[in-house]
Amino acid sequence: MIANLSLPLLLLVFLAAGALVVVSSIRATGLADVIADRTRMGEALAGGLILGAATSLAGVVVSVDAALAGDASYAVSNAVGGIAAQTLFLAIADILHRTANLEHAAAEPANLFQAVMLIILLSIPMAAASGPEIAYFGVHPAAIIMFLCYLGGVKLSQRVAEEPMWRPVQTVHTRTDEPEDETERHRSALRPALIFAGLVVLMGAGGWVISQVGGAFITRFGLASSLVGAIVTAVVTSLPELVTTLTAVRRGALQLAVGGIIGGNTFDTLFLVASDVSYRERSIFHATSGSDTYWMATGLLMTGVLLGGLILRQRDGPARIGIESVLLIAIYAVAVVVQFAAA
Repeated sequence: MIANLSLPLLLLVFLAAGALVVVSSIRATGLADVIADRTRMGEALAGGLILGAATSLAGVVVSVDAALAGDASYAVSNAVGGIAAQTLFLAIADILHRTANLEHAAAEPANLFQAVMLIILLSIPMAAASGPEIAYFGVHPAAIIMFLCYLGGVKLSQRVAEEPMWRPVQTVHTRTDEPEDETERHRSALRPALIFAGLVVLMGAGGWVISQVGGAFITRFGLASSLVGAIVTAVVTSLPELVTTLTAVRRGALQLAVGGIIGGNTFDTLFLVASDVSYRERSIFHATSGSDTYWMATGLLMTGVLLGGLILRQRDGPARIGIESVLLIAIYAVAVVVQFAAA
């Protein structure tokens, strides 16, 4: 088994699994853009629902596998640590997008709504963890509420994308969501969708391997589960989001880039739902540590800052990036320092 491998082989397997997930995600980004054009779904919605969910699959496999193994902290910290890391990736993309602040150029009502939805979905488990310890068949009612909120939010996001009640002010830096090739609207989305599904399977397999290696790190070296989950596996399984974001920005699909991160983060909250169902000792919300809750709060804070930046739409800020990007980098850096200090 993976856990019995020598350290060099363990690291090699870890890197190979991470590379598999990243390479698959690069190909998936282009396909998501094609699917968005051919189905007329729109980049923001395709990024949030299709690309966001697909690139999050490796992470959900890690959290569920950890929950099944009885390590609640590992499962939760991987989920919420990934949300924080992925939000940071938008700041990195903003640095590389030199024309204007990314949040200014990628104005899209659907992304704003999904950010609000994410704040709600992160608030529910924080309330559950702070409230009385209740569970039915080992599942906290908050997990059911989160799942229903996600389904309802997806439906409302689609409505916002198709029938927006307001539109952002257009400037010379605003990039509109239009197909690169008008003929794409008249072509079938079946073939790219099937290839996309195959890539999703590969990303899920890579996530399982990463989970096994992360668990080996915890047991072999006595590392804190929250440290490995929030910083090691969360960052590695979030690399697809970094790659897809940078690839989308390079392609000029800015709404897809922002929507992929926010939608991926929204989907990542379902890691907690799946982990609560998989963790059998009691509700996972009451089996976590203070470090896990701290990362949950960090993700909530970073999402609030991002939402503010999307509404403010600052054209230029410090170092030619938005002030929200500066704050996101600072918040994440502080969270990492606090995690190492706690460990």
